[in-house]
Amino acid sequence: MRNVNVLISGASIGGPALAHWLIRYGFKVTVVEKAGTLREGGQAVDFKGETHESVLTRMGILDDVRRLQTGGADQEIVDANGRVLAVIPGEFTGGDLEIRRGDLSRLLYERTAPHCEYVFGDSITSLTETPAGVHVTFERAAPRTFDLVVGADGIHSNVRRLAFGPEADFVKFLGHYYALVELGADFGQSATMYNEPGRMVTVGGTKATAFFVFASDPLEYDRYDAEQQKAILARRYEGMGWRTPEVMKAVSQAEDVYLDSLSQVRIDRYSAGRVALLGDAAYGNTLGGFGTGLAMVGAYVLAGELAAANGDHRAAFAEYERQMRPYAKIAENGNAGPFLAPGGGAKMLLRNWTFKSKFLLGIMMKMTDKYATHIELKSY
Repeated sequence: MRNVNVLISGASIGGPALAHWLIRYGFKVTVVEKAGTLREGGQAVDFKGETHESVLTRMGILDDVRRLQTGGADQEIVDANGRVLAVIPGEFTGGDLEIRRGDLSRLLYERTAPHCEYVFGDSITSLTETPAGVHVTFERAAPRTFDLVVGADGIHSNVRRLAFGPEADFVKFLGHYYALVELGADFGQSATMYNEPGRMVTVGGTKATAFFVFASDPLEYDRYDAEQQKAILARRYEGMGWRTPEVMKAVSQAEDVYLDSLSQVRIDRYSAGRVALLGDAAYGNTLGGFGTGLAMVGAYVLAGELAAANGDHRAAFAEYERQMRPYAKIAENGNAGPFLAPGGGAKMLLRNWTFKSKFLLGIMMKMTDKYATHIELKSY
């Protein structure tokens, strides 16, 4: 087999999932991750339908995911006085299987770490394709040459920037930001959402301790500076009713804060030479509800095609794109921002009515099931 030495950038979900399959097929894998350790906690992610279940089964982790599942619970939408306006059913927010992102990441890491190399606290600084492969330089480690490089490093992909071009060419801002905050205070086991025009706050439940979405023009800030992000949230949620002042007090004391834009990736090819993109780096749509499933299916297809082509990256990358492009089409459309943080009272009423109507909710559920299964998995 050719091209057996593969570098993967990103150790969240897509990267370790790809490593799992490549190891099984006999490839030599190195995973580099900018963070110093695995990211714990995080928002819960979910799997829907037989396609996702089939991939988990073929990986041999379905029972483990079921063991670690959070069990998607209903979420109440309330007014400023705490009166329930609508209920979002758990099967809508949590799919068939819901698991904390950090738990899934650790599960994949523990399955792959004994069989490949993980390098934490480092990042790629340059990619140069040569007749011998891809010459890679790092922030810390010595330069190395790999046969192939895969960017599984998220919607702000460093690999995509180095191999394809500036982020602005491929990432479209959707007019909203979201934040996940692990609070020390206890806001209950049930998830409760409160809205004012252009702003949403949710506390409790399994998705995250506190979850925020707000409309905004583009913001300039450091995505690795927690204090700066907390200051942005404090300004944006000043004067908001319900329990928001209590929530924001807890936010001010929190250590784990993640603030990012709602954006989508639009790119006309998933590979360039010996470099390929996987997951959010290639077909991300923030809070679109399909990111984890797309990454897991994409990892299965990409590794399977590389194995089927005996390492011929040109043939494998072309077939990977042929299969994933139609399946990932759902990520090219949609914006969760106006749905989660409607811009006005009438829009909030309409959103809430969607969950009161069994007919409208049924249509949405059928659509998500259709998109989640819109691919025929090969047996590699």
